[in-house]
Amino acid sequence: MPFSPTLLAGQAALVTGGGTGICRGIALAFARHGCDVAITSRRPEHLDPTLKEIEACGVRALALPADVRDAEAIGEVVDRVAIAFGRLTRLVNGAAGNFLCDAASLSPNGFGAVVDIDLKGTFHACRAAFPYLARQGGVILNISATLHYGGTPQQLHVSAAKAGVDALTRTLAVEWGPRGIRVVGIAPGAIDGTEGVERLLPGDRRETTTARNPLRRLGTVGDIADAALFLCSEHASYVNGTTMVVDGGQWLSGQPLG
Repeated sequence: MPFSPTLLAGQAALVTGGGTGICRGIALAFARHGCDVAITSRRPEHLDPTLKEIEACGVRALALPADVRDAEAIGEVVDRVAIAFGRLTRLVNGAAGNFLCDAASLSPNGFGAVVDIDLKGTFHACRAAFPYLARQGGVILNISATLHYGGTPQQLHVSAAKAGVDALTRTLAVEWGPRGIRVVGIAPGAIDGTEGVERLLPGDRRETTTARNPLRRLGTVGDIADAALFLCSEHASYVNGTTMVVDGGQWLSGQPLG
């Protein structure tokens, strides 16, 4: 999206998982467009480099380590962000976990861990942010996936969690829309330069996936950040309850990743 230092001016965002990958790109894009940005991650070492880049954009920045699986901890983060910035108007739920595993070998703990991070973590952050967003209106953006649109091998746990995230997006959009809160989602495809692609597309699986994509390329973090900027700006003021697929048309081909 063309650079505009006023696109999100006056807004204040919390981005979970904002220290790395797609959510780092979203956090930086928001900051470049005038939004105060707080980021959180389970690993403190992921936060400091991104915090410095956000600060360099000339906006207020905050980095707070927390685990979204801990409802009390993420609630404290939300409170601290709202106090520090004087408001909270944007929430991006991007904290996620993933690994490759056949369903028959998947342990209950492994399945539960991903559901706890991706789905329950999203709920925890939404619930904590609701009182602040309801004061002046705002936007919740949930990062989903396309894995559950078909049957993606070795991704049962993530597919189940992200399907739940999509359901959460739709339900909250209906319940919280009257309070001035839009709830939307983005389902990224294979995004180059991310840990997800490194894990899910090793070796020749990367080339196979690229060849199957209608646009014959992988996505970029910038592709997702641009979509996030649109959905979280007033340009999307009548968009609510939908999850935007940003995958070059991969899911339409009926071919799973790899």
